[in-house]
Amino acid sequence: MSERAPLEFWEIWYPRATATGMLVGRGMLDPTDVLLAHAVPDIITVEVSSRDGRRLAYGRQLARTLESPMCRLTRQGDRITREDIWPTEADYGRPVLLPGGEVGILLSWWNAD
Repeated sequence: MSERAPLEFWEIWYPRATATGMLVGRGMLDPTDVLLAHAVPDIITVEVSSRDGRRLAYGRQLARTLESPMCRLTRQGDRITREDIWPTEADYGRPVLLPGGEVGILLSWWNAD
């Protein structure tokens, strides 16, 4: 029997929508301590869990820190923090979660004038 890769699930919820919140995106990716997220609401709740459903980290009611297109979610132990950013070259190569749950790698960034 082959060993499965240690993939993790990152879920981002908008807690102010509907009775129980609305899922913004759920992505499966290799373990990371930093995940970029594109176009998330002003308040989010983030949960990181293992493939078998164990909660690894959690951030509740994380408020927007800057009017920007992306945020940087950082795992510190079992806690998630949020910092809204305009991506720079230092963010290239980081995983990014898009609304709906697709995960990619940020290769470049530009913004129209």
